[in-house]
Amino acid sequence: MVSAGDLRAAAEALKPQLVAWRRRLHQYPELSFEERETSALVAGVLRELGLQVRSGIGGTGVVGVLAGAGEGPGVALRADMDALPLQEDTGEEFASRYPGRMHGCGHDAHMTMVLGAAALLAERRRELPGPVVFIFQPGEELPPGGASRMLAAGVLDDPPVKAAFGLHVTAYLPVGTVGVRSGAIMASADNFTIKIKGRTSHGASPHLGADAIVAAAQAVLALQTIISRHLDPVQPAVLTVGTIKGGEKENIVAGEVTLTGTTRALNNVMRQQLEKDMRQVLAGVAAASGTEIDLDYLWGYPPLVNNAGLTELFRRVAGKILGPDKVLELANPSMGAEDFARYAEKVPAVYFNLGAAIPGAEPHPWHHPRFNINEDCLPIGAGLLAALAVRTLEDF
Repeated sequence: MVSAGDLRAAAEALKPQLVAWRRRLHQYPELSFEERETSALVAGVLRELGLQVRSGIGGTGVVGVLAGAGEGPGVALRADMDALPLQEDTGEEFASRYPGRMHGCGHDAHMTMVLGAAALLAERRRELPGPVVFIFQPGEELPPGGASRMLAAGVLDDPPVKAAFGLHVTAYLPVGTVGVRSGAIMASADNFTIKIKGRTSHGASPHLGADAIVAAAQAVLALQTIISRHLDPVQPAVLTVGTIKGGEKENIVAGEVTLTGTTRALNNVMRQQLEKDMRQVLAGVAAASGTEIDLDYLWGYPPLVNNAGLTELFRRVAGKILGPDKVLELANPSMGAEDFARYAEKVPAVYFNLGAAIPGAEPHPWHHPRFNINEDCLPIGAGLLAALAVRTLEDF
């Protein structure tokens, strides 16, 4: 039987290799669905470990399968691979060598820890009661995301998977801690484009036109009433208009304006209500302003919901690895989004935060040019993922 303590100790011994993998990945970041060098490195490591490897899934995705002694359903560990179009400003000697590209969201660490879990479990394959599937997914940062491509390719079907785990490093929790909650942990993320078509006229004769800018202003204000007046106030939701573009000249009544934005919700009922209410509000604005308003609503990532039973298993395993006091209950879900949610729609899943704060350093959020992690978190994450896979195969 594989013990949690054994995996934690083995992970610490693996730390030099984990750091080397992370820094190599960090130096050569690749954007969504362009992760060719990244996937080649990942696939090479998995093959060296003796796993069955499939590449080119969903474009650049990689899956490694570690067969266990048993033939039952397996467990999946997922990492995202893509970087951000961001200029790095960490000052690290292993900073990105590609101008305008950076692993500013920790995906280099996520890949490293899943590779580490693969290395730990490959040495113990004969003790595994079932298979472990290691999923390296492209395009998490670019809706509609790479998860749907991976699922369409059957990554949870061959071998069949009964549970999945994903994680995200955070600079706002100390190393040696994890944050988790049962139920909704992250929101849906849908995007919209609103095109308002009016009728131009000279600014001195506004009555001869239909002002798309005035209609846009009315639309922005009216849309805010959806959150404050249409929806249940105890159900969190977000509606943000992020851009507004239109107009030709200071003395011309604008004929066209385009708005773009995002909506967020923690359940699919609220998610559907947001779109319905937006269409209703915009129809009213169009009628009142004499304009035509078209709403293009793009459904992106669904809410990410942690399975209750698997979350309890996670707490037990993390408590043994880290200590019960290091397993923190997240008081509130995040209104950010993650396409790991698509796996959680298919099988019981748990997504958690892993502490990666650098002592004495100012923490920076994800997608920041100075985002960085404490590499002491790497063996902790690798050991924890490996232990979660083993216990899930045994107990869940």
